[in-house]
Amino acid sequence: MNKILYKKQLSQNVFSMVLEAPLIARERKPGQFIIVQLGGDFGERIPLTIADADAEKGTISLIIQAVGVTTLRLVNLNVGEYVANVLGPLGHPTPIKKYGKVIGVGGGIGVAPLHPVVQALKAIGNEVKIVIGARSKELIVMEKELRVIDPDLTIVTDDGSYGKKALVTEPLKEACETWKPDLAIAMGPPIMMKFCAATTRPFNVHTLVSLNTIMIDGTGMCGGCRVNVGDETKFVCVDGPDFDGHLVDWDNMMLRLGTYRAQEQEADHRCRVGLNK
Repeated sequence: MNKILYKKQLSQNVFSMVLEAPLIARERKPGQFIIVQLGGDFGERIPLTIADADAEKGTISLIIQAVGVTTLRLVNLNVGEYVANVLGPLGHPTPIKKYGKVIGVGGGIGVAPLHPVVQALKAIGNEVKIVIGARSKELIVMEKELRVIDPDLTIVTDDGSYGKKALVTEPLKEACETWKPDLAIAMGPPIMMKFCAATTRPFNVHTLVSLNTIMIDGTGMCGGCRVNVGDETKFVCVDGPDFDGHLVDWDNMMLRLGTYRAQEQEADHRCRVGLNK
């Protein structure tokens, strides 16, 4: 059981939450994730990336967007209540080494997993630029934390309500043309990562993406997170979550993400109208 120590609503559907999880806080590395189950043997298990951790306090920080039944139930828990099952840290850490110039691109709550990665890359001497984007101003998260890493942080929004009205691929392309990064890291919605990889490909910039697929057990046994990367079949939970964005079969991955869409929509409706308590 993991006690909720802090919760803050960042926008209509996005929340910041700090959990008591001393063993995970001590062992986690940038890029790793946890699997959360709210209780009951058949409760849905969902992967969440660790946005930050404090090993001394024994806490982990999460950024959660309430987009389905389990995330909605999770953000409805309050400080002092407990999350029944938290498994982790899982997945391979993002390789933290000297690359030279690194550009990090985060979309929506993809900014959360991007934060510990760019923080660690900056700490060992890489030159780091960051671009974050969202549909509108109220969906921009962790701006303050990212400005500590890149004071010239670039912000774009789809509707122009904050920062520049553009998609993240626009400043990414400009950086590839003028700043010439050695590495790009993209984290966010699959469609955003797909087009970030397409943007960097002509410039031959190695591009890491962090995939967030359907995931159940986190051990590679269920096969729910299977993706095609190059000529190989990979499992995001045990082989990832980071992959070469130029090799990911994005269309197949996004097709698989919609496997349970009808069931998810029905369950979300029942939960929101209080029929599924």
